[in-house]
Amino acid sequence: MARRDTSPDFIEALARGLDVIRAFQPRQPAMSLAAVAGATGLARPTARRILLTLEQMGYVRSVEGGFELTPRVLDLGMSYVLSHNLWEVARPHMERLVARTHESSSIAQLDGSDIVYVARVAVPKIVALAVTIGTRFPAMQTSLGKVLLAALSPEEAERVLAEPSRSGIPPRTVPDSEQRAATLREVRARGWALTDEELAAGIRSVAAPLRDGDGRVIASLNVNTHAAETPVEVLTGEYLPLLLQTAGAISADWAACQAAPQVTVTPLTVTQVPAAQVASP
Repeated sequence: MARRDTSPDFIEALARGLDVIRAFQPRQPAMSLAAVAGATGLARPTARRILLTLEQMGYVRSVEGGFELTPRVLDLGMSYVLSHNLWEVARPHMERLVARTHESSSIAQLDGSDIVYVARVAVPKIVALAVTIGTRFPAMQTSLGKVLLAALSPEEAERVLAEPSRSGIPPRTVPDSEQRAATLREVRARGWALTDEELAAGIRSVAAPLRDGDGRVIASLNVNTHAAETPVEVLTGEYLPLLLQTAGAISADWAACQAAPQVTVTPLTVTQVPAAQVASP
C-alpha cells in the first residue's frame, strides 16, 4: 500500500492498524489473514504483524479460521462518548422517553455521509437491522441523519453526501440531489425528521436535534418503531411531542453542563514555618 499522506507528522503504521480494526464488518465477525489483507490493501506479512500486535493488546483474538475483534474495541468508542459526557446527561431523559413510548431511542452523530450511534436505550423487539453503540448507517436514509444533515448548509450537506458510505448497508431508497435538497429544506423548516422504511423494510422513526448552549446541533435523538406495529400517525401524533420535549430537556441540561465552571484542583504544597512564627494554642 502506498503512503497515503506526505506529512512528516502522519504515522502510517497507526493508520494501518486502524484500517485493520475497521476491516471487520457487521455479520462478518471472523476474518482470515488473507481476507484482512485484501480488505485493507496490505501485504499479508504486514497485516499479520498488525493482527498479532492487536492480539497482544487485547483488541483481537485468534479463532478457528482467522481472527475476530474482542469487546475491548468498544473502549475506543466509549472513550469518545464518555469524554463528551453526552451519555451521562442524556441517559435519564432517554430512559423516561422509552418508558413512556415503549420504543427504543438512540442518539447519533454525523461522520462523513454516515451516522454513528453514540447512545441507546433499547426495548427488546425484532427489527430488520441490529443497532449497537458504534453502528453506522447511511445518513440520508435515517431520521437521525436527516436532522444532522439539515443542520448543515445545503452546499456542505451535498459535499458530505458525496463521500462514500462506510456502513456496508445498501439502503432501500437513494434520492437524487433535488429530492435530498427538498427533504432537508422540509426538515429545517419543521425542526424534526421522519423516515419510513427508507433504510430497510419495517424501520420507521422520527428524530429531533440536540443543541448546545450556542444553539448548534451536536447530535440527534430518535424514537424508533416497527412499521407493522406503529402507524405514522401514532409516531408523529403521540411520540413526536414526547421526543421534542425530551430533546429540549437534554439540550438544556447539556447547555447547563457546558456553562458550569470548570474547577481545577491544584495540589497543595507544604511550606515550613519557623517555629518562632507558629502561634501557641
